Amino acid sequence: MDHSFLPDGDSPPVEWQVIAGLSPYEETIAAMEARATAIADGTAGECVWLLEHPPLYTAGTSARQEDLVASDRFPVHQTGRGGQYTYHGPGQRVAYVMLDLKRRRQDVRRLVTALEAWLIDTLWAFHVRGERREDRVGVWVRRPERGETAEDKIAAIGIRLKRWVSFHGIAINVEPELDHFSGIVPCGVRDHGVTSLVDLGLPVTLDDVDLALRQSFEPIFGPTCPPRQEIESENAGKALA
Repeated sequence: MDHSFLPDGDSPPVEWQVIAGLSPYEETIAAMEARATAIADGTAGECVWLLEHPPLYTAGTSARQEDLVASDRFPVHQTGRGGQYTYHGPGQRVAYVMLDLKRRRQDVRRLVTALEAWLIDTLWAFHVRGERREDRVGVWVRRPERGETAEDKIAAIGIRLKRWVSFHGIAINVEPELDHFSGIVPCGVRDHGVTSLVDLGLPVTLDDVDLALRQSFEPIFGPTCPPRQEIESENAGKALA
């Protein structure tokens, strides 16, 4: 099946930016929202930001209070993205994806499917079979050693659109502290667990995943251009805006 979400032929490459260190959440979100507005205004190009956050929980627009198990464990941020509660922290690669759907397809469901395909292709670069599920967003891996129906979530998706520009994006678990997910019911799913590439026994680094993410992104979303600079996390808000 074709999951491509390519732009018009005259669209410039997507700017691909990697931010070193831990990016403060509120400043980064403010910069992301400002960039999405600039894209909608036609004064900035599409971009993807790859980063890590310090340990925190975020609540999407469908979050239920009962799914916040330990409200005092880490900071909790309300956010306008779709979905429920999720965790961000060191060892998890977050990619904020700002695309102009007016240059692509004005189809939110197709965008989510393309993001899932991107994650599945990235995982396959490490010979991990990620799968989508009709009843829950994200990417899942089977854990047959725990039973025939056992599976864990390895990557999450949560997006928002404004004026047909996407923001927020995806998160893939490389080597986070999986115990940190126990303070919430991740994405409201109680019957399945959470895993990571390292938890699956793979000696994978963030740099390895970044390379695979970029290589898997381009066939689906189009070419990228090199980052302008390697931005340190403490300067992220100022540099990215």
